[in-house]
Amino acid sequence: MENSRPNDTPLVTSIIHAASSELSPISNGGNGRQIMKLVINGDSHTQAHLGQVITHYLASLQPHRQRFLGYPTNEEFNYEALAPLLHLHLNNAGDPFHGSSFTLNSTSFEVSVLDWFANLWDIEKNEYWGYVTTGGTEGNLHGLLLGREQFPDGILYASQDSHYSVFKIARMYRMQCIKVASLISGEIDCHDLKALLLANKHKPAIINLNIGTTMKGAVDDIDLVIKILDKAGFSRDRFYIHCDGALFGIMLPFLKSGGPKITFKKPIGSITISGHKFLGCPIPCGVVIARLNYINALSRDIGYIASRDATITGSRSGHAPIFLWYNLQKKGIMGIKNEVENCIRNARYLKDQLGDAGIGAMLNEFSNTVVFEKPLDDEFVSRWSLACNGNIAHVVVMQHVTIQMLDSFVAELVHNRSIWFQEDGIRKSLCIADEVGAVNCSCALHKANMDIQPNNYALQQIKQNV
Repeated sequence: MENSRPNDTPLVTSIIHAASSELSPISNGGNGRQIMKLVINGDSHTQAHLGQVITHYLASLQPHRQRFLGYPTNEEFNYEALAPLLHLHLNNAGDPFHGSSFTLNSTSFEVSVLDWFANLWDIEKNEYWGYVTTGGTEGNLHGLLLGREQFPDGILYASQDSHYSVFKIARMYRMQCIKVASLISGEIDCHDLKALLLANKHKPAIINLNIGTTMKGAVDDIDLVIKILDKAGFSRDRFYIHCDGALFGIMLPFLKSGGPKITFKKPIGSITISGHKFLGCPIPCGVVIARLNYINALSRDIGYIASRDATITGSRSGHAPIFLWYNLQKKGIMGIKNEVENCIRNARYLKDQLGDAGIGAMLNEFSNTVVFEKPLDDEFVSRWSLACNGNIAHVVVMQHVTIQMLDSFVAELVHNRSIWFQEDGIRKSLCIADEVGAVNCSCALHKANMDIQPNNYALQQIKQNV
């Protein structure tokens, strides 16, 4: 069977179809204007024709933006003031703290962004190193590489709820990787971690911790993991901790109700976040911060660029640091705090709305990721851009997600469920107890049990004494 092309999604296919015929009319008020093919065939085309293609493409994206619920990217931003920068190629090759001979760079903006995050995570300027990456995966690539360079024979421990990039990185670096069990919440199971550490005491530990898991938004307990390492006999010089904070690494410090503290005052080696997620950026990007003393093992002086190379990539976007700098400056501390609280508040609203409609749902404390039963119709899943895994799906409530959007989603979901689960006049809900816990499941069996048991999700979160 022939493999499908990776860009053959319904959206891209519809755009290609609309633009592929020589005389395909664009949907622009029925004025009869034509657009050219998307196929690059060597012919040159006028600016007007190219503009028509982009206009059509932008129009096709708007309905998707209005129902974009399943992925943690902030679609609420405006960078029009930075448009003149698109007339320049900006390249931050090399070490942002050493400069380079490629003078069209934005390393001054990059260092300013890095200093902001270093301050957020409590590490002094003379003690950290970092750079603006292409996203969370590159941040994980860099952080886990530092761990491997410190402990070439170390074992990587990562919970089963860790981002898929972590296990890909283990294969790329040929690291021994042990997958640790997760709790129902998605948090790493520290009982299992302790048993695995004790069974492998002869090798150092490289531990990936999640500051907001991909599917459930769970935050691993750094303090408890450090305690377990100590009890298992791992001294500070025999472990390395990398924190994957792709979405929540920047949100957690601004929670009104507090929460676990992510700080370099604890014995962690590196933290990474994705810049295009909570902050919002038109291109994928991220930030990685690590302890400076770990960097020398990776660093090499490169005469060609008159700089030091310690990054995963060579050339790096010079535009991304400016987008991040502009965003941080424009929002300010209070602006970020208000956005965090609004996202959390709206996520709780969605969870309550689903519960009131009899739909099983889970929301971790300190999270904006609402997990619920997977819709049975792929068209519905695609329409709302939902992310699914097994029997569950989730909505990540970001800045662009309004109460009106959530109301529309719930109303449509409820209407469709009445059709999907209709059998002999009786509506049947999916059982998702294995994924979110019995207390959060609305199937007939668990709903009946909850009538006689307290509906206290906190009971599911009590950690056993380790």
